[in-house]
Amino acid sequence: MLRYDVEARKAEIDRCIAAGPYSDTWESLSRHETPKWFRDAKFGIFIHFGVFSIPAFGNEWYSRNMYREGTPEYEHHKATYGPQDAFGYRKFIDAFKAEKFDAAEWVKLFKEAGARYVVPVAEHHDGFQMYASELSEWNSAEKGPHRDFLGELTREEQRQGLIPGASSHRIEHYWFMHPGRACGEDKTDPKNYNEPGGFYWPAADEPEDHTDVRFLADPEKDPQVKLFLTDWVIRTCEIIDRYEPRELYFDWWIQEEACKPYLRKILAYYYNRAAAKDQEVLVAYKHDACAFGSALVDVERGQFEDVTSYPWQTDTAIAKNSWCYTEGNDFKKPWSLLCDLADVVSKNGTMLLNVGPKADGTIAPEDVSVLRKIGRWLMVNGEAVYGSRPWRVCQEGPTKQAGGQFSDKNDKIYTPQDYRFTSNHGNVYAICMRAPEDGRFLIRSLAKLPETAGKGPDLFSEIRRVQLLGDETPAAFTRNEKGLLIDAGRTFDTKNPVVDRVH
Repeated sequence: MLRYDVEARKAEIDRCIAAGPYSDTWESLSRHETPKWFRDAKFGIFIHFGVFSIPAFGNEWYSRNMYREGTPEYEHHKATYGPQDAFGYRKFIDAFKAEKFDAAEWVKLFKEAGARYVVPVAEHHDGFQMYASELSEWNSAEKGPHRDFLGELTREEQRQGLIPGASSHRIEHYWFMHPGRACGEDKTDPKNYNEPGGFYWPAADEPEDHTDVRFLADPEKDPQVKLFLTDWVIRTCEIIDRYEPRELYFDWWIQEEACKPYLRKILAYYYNRAAAKDQEVLVAYKHDACAFGSALVDVERGQFEDVTSYPWQTDTAIAKNSWCYTEGNDFKKPWSLLCDLADVVSKNGTMLLNVGPKADGTIAPEDVSVLRKIGRWLMVNGEAVYGSRPWRVCQEGPTKQAGGQFSDKNDKIYTPQDYRFTSNHGNVYAICMRAPEDGRFLIRSLAKLPETAGKGPDLFSEIRRVQLLGDETPAAFTRNEKGLLIDAGRTFDTKNPVVDRVH
């Protein structure tokens, strides 16, 4: 069922890699620099939209869990659509119309939210490509909506001045659909499970507890593993060639050892293609998938405890419970996301914030409201974010972020003593994570050290002017050994962070 010549495609990729300037070794790839556009952007939009948006139940893993007895998705599917062997996941493709999708409206909203780049999921674990592909018939341009979503969004992002990206979650498809092999409707049409290019292929076997799903250690010993990994490379290179994403994002599991030689080929091909067109690009990865310095570190639904010497990205979502739209989404508060953004940026990071559109192509009112509120805050306070770099101190106060993944489930409650710092335009920006009601800010990191302290120079030798972003006039301030005391001359009734510009 493959629609392309594997050997011919491999040869094209190898020729590009051989032409340089990057070879498919970690030594060579580690010379690649994180683009300045990314370091300046600070805020982007992630999009999870696909066939899984039709059931809008559980989360984007519906295509897997609907076949696993005992899960809520399994019971929901039987009750709503009938037995799985009569109504398999593939049938949702015919119902997926996205009839109200409007790329211009989406991008206009993302721009209004203050985003500088956009990363749609081009293919999720379910194996359905959300773009026009020469490689497989299972794509949105040929089936379901008959729309090239990635192409339409990319063109619109370029038209409206946002930087386009793309995300591939294809690698997990190796095992993702295995639970459907026994009870899926396609058991009477085995080519969809057993032949390369089939919608569910390869649906590889896995341990019953799902805790140690791995490729074989050596793909050379299993032709199916080798063919799947080769297909993954070719699919990814097709996205690179057709859509020229400036960020190429990979989900987890590419850290498996068997993936590494193939992953290096993708990076070398991508970097070489970009270099030939004088484009600045990056690859985002999780865990230890790439050698440090060869690509961008990404932390899923989490961040670092302290500032890093290297740029990084967090991918998180407006919804706490799901990346895609579901009818039971639990949405985060705008002020909580703004505090996360301030914390991330102060530590040399960038936030990629996910939106999950509905199956008809509209964006939920709750998502729209959150995005617009973030945008209004950035309109006032963006100079503390866009193009900023870490200051000598990244944070002060009693409330610290826990480091690591999946730490974003709860809204963080900050105090008026909590600050995050950035530097930009010759200024220091002290972002107060919860404005004091009386309008009096005390910033201890900007205290004036006594001349006899013997602790070296002040972090800020002389302060000439202090102004709250959004206020027209400078604020009154005094400075002593306890800190910089700012009197805003007014009270505050907001949970949003408030920014003091110090010059």
